[in-house]
Amino acid sequence: MTSEEIKLFQEALEQISNKAREFGLDFYDMRFEIVPSDIIYTFGAYGMPTRYSHWSYGKAFHRMKTQYDYNLSKIYELVINSNPCYAFLLDGNLLIQNKLVAAHVFAHCDFFKNNQWFRHTSQDMVESMSRNAERIREYEFKFGRQRVEALLDAALAIQEHIDPRYNIGRKQLPKEETGKIDKPGSENRKPETPYDDLWYIGVHGEEPGGERKDTPKKNRKFPAEPEKDLLRFIAVYGRDLEEWERDILFIVRDEMLYFWPQLETKIMNEGWATLWHSRIMREINLSEEETIEFAKMHAGVVQKSRSGINPYYIGLKIWEDIEKRWNEPSPEEKEKYGRPGGQGREKIFEVRETENDISFIRNYLTKELVEELDLFLFQKVYTKWQVVETEWEKVREGFVTLLTNGGFPYILVEDGNYKGDGELYLRHSHDGRDLDLYYLEKTLPYVYRLWGRTVHLETVADNKKLLYSYNGSKILKQSV
Repeated sequence: MTSEEIKLFQEALEQISNKAREFGLDFYDMRFEIVPSDIIYTFGAYGMPTRYSHWSYGKAFHRMKTQYDYNLSKIYELVINSNPCYAFLLDGNLLIQNKLVAAHVFAHCDFFKNNQWFRHTSQDMVESMSRNAERIREYEFKFGRQRVEALLDAALAIQEHIDPRYNIGRKQLPKEETGKIDKPGSENRKPETPYDDLWYIGVHGEEPGGERKDTPKKNRKFPAEPEKDLLRFIAVYGRDLEEWERDILFIVRDEMLYFWPQLETKIMNEGWATLWHSRIMREINLSEEETIEFAKMHAGVVQKSRSGINPYYIGLKIWEDIEKRWNEPSPEEKEKYGRPGGQGREKIFEVRETENDISFIRNYLTKELVEELDLFLFQKVYTKWQVVETEWEKVREGFVTLLTNGGFPYILVEDGNYKGDGELYLRHSHDGRDLDLYYLEKTLPYVYRLWGRTVHLETVADNKKLLYSYNGSKILKQSV
């Protein structure tokens, strides 16, 4: 953008923010920065302006930047959930493009500030990630870059397997679970965690104090109930981890917890931002040429996808339908729900505050919308993709299944002392979708790297229950 365009953009920002507030949007203070493509794609690859280094981020940057250079895709903006809220805009954008992006960003910020799924996310994560990156650089200097990168490889391989109910970081851990797990071998020691004595028994067959006993306690299963937060479980109970390694695992987990609400609200968030950018842009002063360009851009944003869900399009249509139904309820809805009408704006702001994608789809994707949007489920049969379901309720539930757990497999820690030898037994909670077995076989060695003992994973493939095990040298598969 030229200096003149930047000046015009600053003037437009005031109009856009004022109009957003008139519509009832409530957002943090905004900080806009216009940056070159290398910067915005670096931020896009890392997910944040400041973060620790890892080869996978460089790989993501190369892919995204190549797509941009060949005009295959383009990032117009990157907005950060923080207070103040930071938005980075591409310097190659036209003035009208930056106006639309700004209107879109104000709505995103309103969503970050008011949706309950973001309530517990850190609002100073930019600074926190900078501190995390500095700590990891210190570990690289002290313990060697290869060791640190190998640990990050393993941690990032399972970073999605967390439980948001534990919220952010070690502050949520009980005092007895601070990661100070005694390694087996210290004589006459007292257990410091509820399971510390199990480590001792599992290796030595003795009770703390040196008296050998072959008791049922040796094979005691823990945790008492299956635990979803695999990364936290390993960080707390991994016997062979050094303290700096535990710290890195918690860093990876904390940062994933920060991003998790964005995975759970993608359709809502993008649909909300699209709804309001379209309304704001129609209310501010645009030239005839800008109006035409805006219409083209908006049409591109809400274009139906041939191969999946366009969250901008689906989200927008559901938001518009909610507002219409609460503004002008049908006779059946008036009788069944007692809706007086004229409550559309109030209702969408209520939904914006209380729902996530799963409840949003389940509660507001109606039969009429499924038919209007021509939604269906499809899957690959041999080498061809085929439509497998068009019945609206099954389509809706199919979308819910795809969105559950952020779209990742649901893996549970069943036993951290399997066979009484400290082996780790995991179970895939099967929802009708089989695991990618190639990915499974590549990931188990990473879990072994962190746990330090044989790792087992129970799953279902082709309607058969299978157990995959990795003992440090090879993958074993057996029917169970």
